[in-house]
Amino acid sequence: MRAVVFEEFGTRPEVREVPDPAAPAGGVVIRVEATGLCRSDWHGWRGHDPDIRLPHVPGHEFAGVIERLGSGVTGWAPGDRVTVPFVCACGRCASCLAGDQQVCERQTQPGFTGWGSFAEFVAIEHAQVNLIRLPDGLSSGAAASLGCRFATAFRAVVAQGRVAAGEWVAVHGCGGVGLSAVMIAHAAGARVLAVDVSAGARELARRHGADIVLDPSALPGPDAVAAAIRDLAGGGAHVSIDALGSAVTCESSVRSLRRRGRHVQVGLLPAATGAPAVPMDLVIALELELRGSHGMAAHAYPALLELVTSGALRPDLLVADTMGLAAAADALTTMDHPAVPGIRLADPRL
Repeated sequence: MRAVVFEEFGTRPEVREVPDPAAPAGGVVIRVEATGLCRSDWHGWRGHDPDIRLPHVPGHEFAGVIERLGSGVTGWAPGDRVTVPFVCACGRCASCLAGDQQVCERQTQPGFTGWGSFAEFVAIEHAQVNLIRLPDGLSSGAAASLGCRFATAFRAVVAQGRVAAGEWVAVHGCGGVGLSAVMIAHAAGARVLAVDVSAGARELARRHGADIVLDPSALPGPDAVAAAIRDLAGGGAHVSIDALGSAVTCESSVRSLRRRGRHVQVGLLPAATGAPAVPMDLVIALELELRGSHGMAAHAYPALLELVTSGALRPDLLVADTMGLAAAADALTTMDHPAVPGIRLADPRL
């Protein structure tokens, strides 16, 4: 199969022929029809993830068609259209048995613990726990965003943030996760304030539900961003989401909260990028709540898919462009800089 491969961290990936994956016992091989370019893939390419072994094929959010079944798989057949969460669970550990597959103790992650979806085929273990059947009307491109960015934002806003109608939600960083959070919070009836340095990203955020947008580069510093949010939201955000993942956005998100507000950390903060200075004095004094959000378990997808098929949520509107594998290999190396606003996809068939 054709796949994007890098031999060393930080060196330019290239498209090459590699062996097709075998279907693992209890798992499947999926023919990839669309895969997302996510900043998490950039972190992996830079060497920020200790699970990656070289050479490596990145890619962790995708949709496609089952190509082959491993032994013991029931209820699925070649040709079924599917996606998977980026956290693939074992189904047997204590966390899985409690329904918390997104923090599975023996999780695998395509594109991190093994080869991923920047390829024509990808192998997935534990099919019974991880496969999600796609509705007929949902395109592979729209479905590809559900495995990481849109589903992660959905759980961050709805489950972890517990957003209610009329509340103020601040979203720091309007890439794929942030724009998804804006759309979802707006659909939940919240008032949304979006923060991003990119004019294009701010315009998309406004188009998809942000009531107010802020350019942090036009303000004198992160404290000014938080102060502006507190002022505009009449005392601060009820929920603030760091969708980018940086020391600056994390701290600014916490400082922008009102009393008893809820901060949700979605953007990755790998140790290599430095530790954020979380203002714990405010956490105590204002009784703030700090929560992480790490994807979404496969069993939780039906509620999201119902909203998508009804038209209440439109992840397809966030797709900016679709490219072939060669262009994806180049795009991967520049994901630490503002790029095309919205969700970018690759189609291995191109």
